[in-house]
Amino acid sequence: MTNVGVHLEAQQHSLQAPVHDASASGATHTKGQQHPIKLYLVVWGWLFVLSTCSYLVDYFGLHGHFRWSLILLFMMLKAGLIVAVFMHMAWERLALAYAILLPPVLVLVFVAIMVFESDYTHLLRVLFFAPTA
Repeated sequence: MTNVGVHLEAQQHSLQAPVHDASASGATHTKGQQHPIKLYLVVWGWLFVLSTCSYLVDYFGLHGHFRWSLILLFMMLKAGLIVAVFMHMAWERLALAYAILLPPVLVLVFVAIMVFESDYTHLLRVLFFAPTA
């Protein structure tokens, strides 16, 4: 029983030795990340440009699927910038990024599948159940 205790003390000492050596050598660790202000200004600029483009879609009076495609594209780009920079997702581990970003992407895929299915169902109803005049 005493051999186990001596062995554990030796392991604790060997694990703690590099920590003491690092602090003794003057190595400093900074807490958190410091990003340059230029990064945030550039992202704000891009958000302004994308919001302006989103506004111009309505200003020029675009209609139909093209209008909604542009609005959704600008919305996704803005959301991506916000998530990547302001929520610090660009600096997270890849597994965490996948865990957070993959479910909304899958929801969009399923919505696209439902849209195609609804068009197909609507086409069948028009072809087979349309009133004949």
